[in-house]
Amino acid sequence: METRVTVTVPATTANLGPGFDSLGLALGLYNRLEAEFRAEPGWHLEIVGAGADTLPRDETNIVVEAMQRVFERGGNPPSGVRLRLTNEIPLARGLGSSAAARVAGLAAANALAQANLSEAELLRLAAELEGHPDNVVPAVCGGFTVTAMAGSQPLYVRFDPPSGLRAVIAVPDFELPTAQARAALPETYSRADAVHNLSRTALVVAALASERLDLLRAAMEDRIHQPYRLPLIPGAEEVLAVALEAGALGVALSGAGPTLLALTAENAAAIAQAMQSTWAQHGIQCTAREVGIEKGGLRVVSTPQVEFAAL
Repeated sequence: METRVTVTVPATTANLGPGFDSLGLALGLYNRLEAEFRAEPGWHLEIVGAGADTLPRDETNIVVEAMQRVFERGGNPPSGVRLRLTNEIPLARGLGSSAAARVAGLAAANALAQANLSEAELLRLAAELEGHPDNVVPAVCGGFTVTAMAGSQPLYVRFDPPSGLRAVIAVPDFELPTAQARAALPETYSRADAVHNLSRTALVVAALASERLDLLRAAMEDRIHQPYRLPLIPGAEEVLAVALEAGALGVALSGAGPTLLALTAENAAAIAQAMQSTWAQHGIQCTAREVGIEKGGLRVVSTPQVEFAAL
């Protein structure tokens, strides 16, 4: 019997301050992809949630591009595929939406085509499509991840952060494309800034591994990317400051932004309110909310194929 595949992928936050392109954390916010082969030729896409009014519904959709990469490896692409994308992860906000889409497409095609890609192969393809591994690894593996590239292959260590650790994400009502955020970075850095970030990145990992959450405030300080990106986001420095005043353990720009991240073990509601109201003072509407840490990562379920329910 033919099957439908349902893939669930979590949002991710990368860098956690100093760990530029290397540290990542999976969050309790999800995209879901339902996929099945169809007799009708071509791609048939339904999109619900984030991007429903803007994302393409043809071969240029990055979910489709990822799926085609797997089908091409098998040499026998299907004549027709039907997809339903249900997106909770906001687009271009620094929460790994593109990584989640690519991981979902790769995983769905892998299951439908029975391509038997290993986790290492899936991560390699996802990192190749995404351009860097810091979001794709926690999207697949969940938890907290430290990632480096060895040629084209991501190497990583993953562990569960301390129980009780929560995240507050403050998501503004505007986008900041990753390309624009990367263009703001300088070509070179001083030795002092490099040493600062190396030591702070190591301290973030050690603090989470040893449950020394009291170290996160200092450990998450960054000199490599945030000083150049935060000025692109009105009020961002003040929002991060009030989150600390409200009790956050540590704060950072989430990925390339513009979402701001606060880690906490308590006072999440007060932190979210402080961040939201401070941004409102700058005329920026945002949604600030508490989310858990996703430990499981990517989930793939195959079921007997039935018709999609009507939207």
